[in-house]
Amino acid sequence: MREINMSTKYDPQEVEQGAYEKWQKAEIFNPDVDRKINPKKYVDQQPESYSIVIPPPNVTGKLHLGHAWDSTLQDILIRQKRMQGYDTLWLPGMDHAGIATQAKVEARLAQDGISRYDLGREAFVDKVWQWKDEYASIIKSQWEQMGLSLDFSRERFTLDKGLNQAVRKVFVDLYNRGLIYRGEYIINWDPKARTALSDIEVVHKDDKGAFYHVKYFFSDQDYYFNGKNYIEIATTRPETMFGDTAVAVNPSDDRYKELVGKKVVVPLVDREIEIIADPYVDIDFGTGMVKITPAHDPNDFKVGNRHDLPRINTMNEDASLNENAGKYQGLDRFKARKEIVKDLQEQGYMLKIEPIVHSVGHSERTDVQVEARLSTQWFVKMKPLAQQALAMQKIPEEHVDFWPKRFEETYQQWMENVHDWVISRQLWWGHRIPAWYKKDSSGKEETYVGLTAPKGEGWQQDSDVLDTWFSSALWPFSTLGWPDQNASDFKRFYPTSTMISGYDLIFFWISRMIFQGRQFTKTRPFKDVLLHGLIRDSQGRKMSKSLGNGIDPRDVIKKYGADALRWFLATGSTLGQDLNFSYDKMDASWNFINKIWNVSRYVLMNLEADTKPVFPDLKNLTLADKWILSRLNKAVGSVTENTKKFEFSEIGRQLYNFLWSDFADWYIEMTKETLNGDDQEAKRASQQVLAYVLDQTLKLLHPIIPFVTDRIWQQFAKSKVEPSLTLADYPVVVEKLNDPHAEEAFSALRELIVAIRNIRAEAKAPISMAVDIIVKIDRPELKNIFEDNLDYIERFTHPKSFIVSQSPAIPTLSMSQTITGATVHIPLSDLVDIDQEIERLNKETDHFQSEVKRSMKKLSSEKFIAKAPSQVVEKERAKLTDWQAKLDATKQRVEELKKNRD
Repeated sequence: MREINMSTKYDPQEVEQGAYEKWQKAEIFNPDVDRKINPKKYVDQQPESYSIVIPPPNVTGKLHLGHAWDSTLQDILIRQKRMQGYDTLWLPGMDHAGIATQAKVEARLAQDGISRYDLGREAFVDKVWQWKDEYASIIKSQWEQMGLSLDFSRERFTLDKGLNQAVRKVFVDLYNRGLIYRGEYIINWDPKARTALSDIEVVHKDDKGAFYHVKYFFSDQDYYFNGKNYIEIATTRPETMFGDTAVAVNPSDDRYKELVGKKVVVPLVDREIEIIADPYVDIDFGTGMVKITPAHDPNDFKVGNRHDLPRINTMNEDASLNENAGKYQGLDRFKARKEIVKDLQEQGYMLKIEPIVHSVGHSERTDVQVEARLSTQWFVKMKPLAQQALAMQKIPEEHVDFWPKRFEETYQQWMENVHDWVISRQLWWGHRIPAWYKKDSSGKEETYVGLTAPKGEGWQQDSDVLDTWFSSALWPFSTLGWPDQNASDFKRFYPTSTMISGYDLIFFWISRMIFQGRQFTKTRPFKDVLLHGLIRDSQGRKMSKSLGNGIDPRDVIKKYGADALRWFLATGSTLGQDLNFSYDKMDASWNFINKIWNVSRYVLMNLEADTKPVFPDLKNLTLADKWILSRLNKAVGSVTENTKKFEFSEIGRQLYNFLWSDFADWYIEMTKETLNGDDQEAKRASQQVLAYVLDQTLKLLHPIIPFVTDRIWQQFAKSKVEPSLTLADYPVVVEKLNDPHAEEAFSALRELIVAIRNIRAEAKAPISMAVDIIVKIDRPELKNIFEDNLDYIERFTHPKSFIVSQSPAIPTLSMSQTITGATVHIPLSDLVDIDQEIERLNKETDHFQSEVKRSMKKLSSEKFIAKAPSQVVEKERAKLTDWQAKLDATKQRVEELKKNRD
């Protein structure tokens, strides 16, 4: 027999230790090395390419389980395609994550009482690069522990030289096409990070606040309206009123027509502003009068533009009040609010304070309340880009397929209602905006936008950097050598094949990659985009630091191994759904891999030293041999097709059932007598089938659980051509292995054996006790099936006698169970009470009755008959016939028992 190097117990640490280093040393994840190892793939023609660029994790910290989830799914696809002969590339990389990384470094510096301003730009950026190197090393180590088949020779970073060249070109080209512009607008401002934010970087939360009802006195002290010398204005932010430049009413509001043109005084600063008419005002909301603060509200900004109102900014970058706020200058906005409210009350301006809870924008990164702030920023004009991307979706060969399909509608709705994108950030970490300014002789500012600095003296580059998503949007093509259209990787692997990400990134990233890909490469950046959900704890809660329920993948790997984690992540959820993590599920994953280990060890121990996993000789096969090969063939087809549809949970179910139930529980059990017998020819045939099925099963499992499958496979499939299972050929459907007759016959045999075992268990009759077995058949072909395979029946059921007939003599007192096309009877009058047997059969009757009812209801549905495929309808009709036969037979047996009992 074969000598094997497998411990008696599966030890994931022992199995996985050193494996990744061997793979890396052999460079088997590099498509160029694959050309050398497998030149036969490239002899006649260039194989079809399959490429994925990894969603680059931020270098803000370590990877979490969400990263492990989508990287596992990507690795499954890449490994399978590589084994199927595709020219595959999985390109790794990381994102500089401008605002997030800068915030982390600033927080670290703050612990030592240092700010970025103390260091200066250059020294601070050096500190951020040190942070990047530290966490990039950790992330890479996590990737390796997960067993990801990444080609590190092509690793990229969103701030590397090549990507900076791409970013500059895109900026300059969009600017020259009139799609990037600079202007003064109201933007979202993060006062902690001191930078602009795009709309989707703002998270709205419910905060406690108040409506402050304030008197705005008429400037004409003798003027009264409705008996009052003031108007009532309600505001939630009294600290911004120093920026008020008008009060507005709706021109259709008859209540206030006489007020239009009148002037009121801004409280506490005695500055006159005019009452204007503008349709923006909602007549039915509040008093129907609103103060207009163009520098601190986006809607007020538009009103101000229509009426040529001045814009008075009352806040500094850190949200403290500036010189326009008078005596409140220098106070933080919230402290200033308290002082202002106090003064309004003491000076007789405050009418009332009405507590409310309202939705307030917060920075996604720093969690502080966002300010609407007037600022000069750079913007991308989004409408033309969005229209191009949406039009591309109508072209079949350019369409980006969303999985699940429902997310395409989410994408389209956002693109149809998209706003201009503010892309400048007041940060030091990121791509500097390629724009320079200088004053001409008349003092007018000149602007130059280009790939390199302009010639001449006096030019100063814009100090801002670009939004992180600007460079990330170019990731699928900038990483492959673009803007060099002739770059070998760009020509070879673009457009990429699949993008996998969380559904929360549709707006942030997916949409931007699509419209930038369309704009600059004239095609889609990827064919498929697979969107998974969020990973949550066992209670369904989102993992977060505040809840203390976050889990480091490395902690799970240390206990269970990477393969067990990968199996759980790959098979634990359906498309687009969230995934709840629990250690109970991890226990189940480990148990399955332990089963694979034990099954494989048993098979290998029972193979001859020279037994190779080659296609078996199909002559002289037993029913069990034919059955397992046909079942394997179906598993190959199902796994392959479901991978195309990204149905990972169904893939897991198919593989689990095949290996555990079909292969381990049935086929291996049925070969044990042959393996231990004296018939050497039969023994060699069984060994050949066992080796082939194990080989094919390991290959099917390998993309999901690479460590344990490669370790086992190396025990009996070593090859100079294939240094790892990673480069082996993936299983394909072999038509001549399909054997419906063998599957049907074996199914009947298995059902018979299970029925006999169930009767024994019900009667508490041990297998060592020989019993008479009588099978009344309704289908004549079952007689040959059962009698031809009597050796299996004898081995697994221990009959004293075995009778198969369409009209056998059935003892009055016997236990029975109905199977498809037959009823099994065992005389056990000495072992069981007849009333108990009737009670058991009545329970079976209830079960069969419910199945008949369910099937009839389904077949009576016009919708089901009309929409379901014909083969599905026919299958359901066959089920109904089977259930009805079982029901009738069981009812008949109950009546017989009652008659004989009475």
